[in-house]
Parts: sequence; C-alpha cells; structure tokens
Amino acid sequence: MHQPFILRRRCSSGAHHRLDKFDASLAEAGYSRQTHRKLMRAAVHFCCWAERRGLRVESCDERTLLQFRRHLAQCQCLRGFAVVSHDARRGADLFVAYLQRRGVLAPFAHSAPRFGEASERFGLWMARHRGLAPTTLLQYQRTLCPFLAALGEDPSGYDAARIRDFVLQHLGARGSNNARVLVTAIRAYLRFLAAEGLVPAGLMYCVPKVPQWRLSSLPRYLDPADVERLIASCDVSTSIGLRDRAILLLLARLGLRAHDIRTMVLADVDWKLGLLKVRGKSRREALLPLPPDAGEALLSYLERGRQHSATDWMFLTSRAPVRPFTSAPSISYIADAALKRAGIHHAPWRGAHLLRHSAATAMLRAGCSLDTIGTVLRHRSPVTTALYAKVDTAMLEQVAQPWPAGASC
Repeated sequence: MHQPFILRRRCSSGAHHRLDKFDASLAEAGYSRQTHRKLMRAAVHFCCWAERRGLRVESCDERTLLQFRRHLAQCQCLRGFAVVSHDARRGADLFVAYLQRRGVLAPFAHSAPRFGEASERFGLWMARHRGLAPTTLLQYQRTLCPFLAALGEDPSGYDAARIRDFVLQHLGARGSNNARVLVTAIRAYLRFLAAEGLVPAGLMYCVPKVPQWRLSSLPRYLDPADVERLIASCDVSTSIGLRDRAILLLLARLGLRAHDIRTMVLADVDWKLGLLKVRGKSRREALLPLPPDAGEALLSYLERGRQHSATDWMFLTSRAPVRPFTSAPSISYIADAALKRAGIHHAPWRGAHLLRHSAATAMLRAGCSLDTIGTVLRHRSPVTTALYAKVDTAMLEQVAQPWPAGASC
C-alpha cells in the first residue's frame, strides 16, 4: 500500500504545498496514526481526481465535492487510493474545510435560510442585543416555526386576537415547560418586531401567561459525601481524568453552569490573585475566588492533561480532532459519567446543574447567607436564591408552627 507522502507525488507542485499544510493540521488535531493516513490518502485522492478533470483545488466548490462523491461510488483508481468510501468523503470534506479556514476557498453559500428570512433576522437581533446563547436561539427559532406557519411572516396582518387564539390553541398540547418556552419565544419575537417598527409596541402583552408558582419545588442536590465520591472517581493518571476532575471541582465548589465551563478561556484565570472570570448568561461577567483544590486541579490539567492546541479555550475534547466543546450538554455528560463511575445511581438529577444545587446547599448549611449564595451563583433576583432556604431544615424547625390540637389532616 502506497503511503500518502508517495501518492502526493502524483499531484501538481501547487497541490503539494496545500497537502503539506493539511498534513500538519491533522497532526496538530491529534488524530491517530491510522486515521491520519486515511484522511491524507483521501485528500491526495481528491486532488489527483480534480487535476485529471482539469480543475484546480483553489477553485473547488460544493458541486465539485458532490461530483467527487459520485466518483467514489464507481472509483477505478489505482490501488493506492483504495479506501472506504466514508473515509474518502470525510478526508475530502476536511481538506476543503481546511482550505476555507485558510482563506483559499470561500465558504459555500447556502441557498436559503434554515428557518426563513424573518426568523433569521430575529436570531441575529437577539444575539446582538440580548446576548442569547446559540442553543437558546436555536430553541426559540424551532419553537417559532408553527407560529410563523400559521400567521405568516408578514407582521402587518398580526393582531391581538389572532396571536391569542394561536397561543391558546397550542398550549393545551404542550407540557408546562414547553408551553413557557412557546410564550417566551413569541413575546421575544413580537418585541423584536416592535423594535423594528413593524408592530405596535404593546402587542407582546396579548400573549397569555403560563402559570408558574415560584418556590413550589425543592432543589435537587447531592450530599457532600457523594460529591467527594464523584470527584474522587476521576482517574488522574490520564488526561481525560485530569480534565474531568478540574471541571467537576469548578462545578461543585463555585456552582458554575455548564455554559460557564464551556466558554472558559486560558486568560480567565488570574493565578497571582487567585481569581476566575466567569462569563454568564446575557454576556454578564463576574470575578469569583478560585478555591485552592479547584486551582490545583486546573493547573494539573494544563500542565499534564491538556493537549497541545493553538486555541485559547480552556477545556478541549479528548478525541481527535481536538477542539473546544461545541455545546453545554457535553459538560453535563461528564457529570453524568462521573455519577455512574462513583456508583451514585439514584441521584435526583444527572446533569451539571445537580452540582450547582449541591454547592448552594452546602454553602447554606455551612452558615452562608442567602445574599452571599446569590452573589456566588450570580442570580439576578433574590427570589431565585430563596429556593435554597427550604433545605435549611434546622431553621425551618424553629419557625414552624405547631399543628392545632385536635385538628385532623
């Protein structure tokens, strides 16, 4: 079997330079030796195929990639290019994506917006003015699809009666959480239209509210002993264990959200002052003291666990291509895996937010005031922090009134 560097000789000298740089980028991404060879062989295959058709790599487009995939289905090239069709497609796609990142190729233009023009403009406005995370925007845009399908994208025909009828018709088929997302997304969309001068300013108030009784539930948390078992379950002899332990300690000691962990960069840590900058919801930033054990775990990860990468994101994936986490649920998966390793099978919750509730509960039982807890958790309203007062059973026993004598339950 020919090696990629031998096969490269079949390409023109101009393609050699591109392939050499792509080869270095694959090595930096941390692919295994076998996968690296497959991807390089596929990239060389793509370049040679394009040159035989009189095409230059620098002029490839989406149609060229489609033609190459059709070629793979009936490929009769030399044995040196014989690879699984999936690997060949993936290698060609990665090579073209690399050329786009380097500015050699322009990004492929998509024919139509994913959710329609009105929804796309709404998404851009919300990201710019409200600082919503991409995952939240995606949820809003998906939720708005039936609304826009029923009332249309032309806001000149919107009125309070039509909007109210639509909401009341769809609330009954949804659970309470989905219903709240629906009315929140519609209000946000109407607020956007009002800001653009397309609907009256007060139209958003016609959307009915979904009843929500604050403080009606109890916080879900782990006992301190279980939290320590969770942290101790990480194998610090591996790079994955060092990374997961640092993440779990930040979640458990500071009550960070999964989004806070995902968006953390190297410059967020002030090692001299022992401070950590946290980017919260709506682009709000806060400085928190870095606990000693979390700081030591973070330093161990940076020294012995974090793979070499040009990016300045703090936490990276463990498998190639090495890159930052693409979504907050990835952090929750780490917490869920730790619960399984620690043998905690009956946890009230399986995500990263379980450790946020556990941190707040531990602070309250250690004597911290609700104001202090709200500051650490970065709550906007003290009403949100008041939820944790329910777990202070000692205080509740003092203020509980005796049951009336002779009264039946």
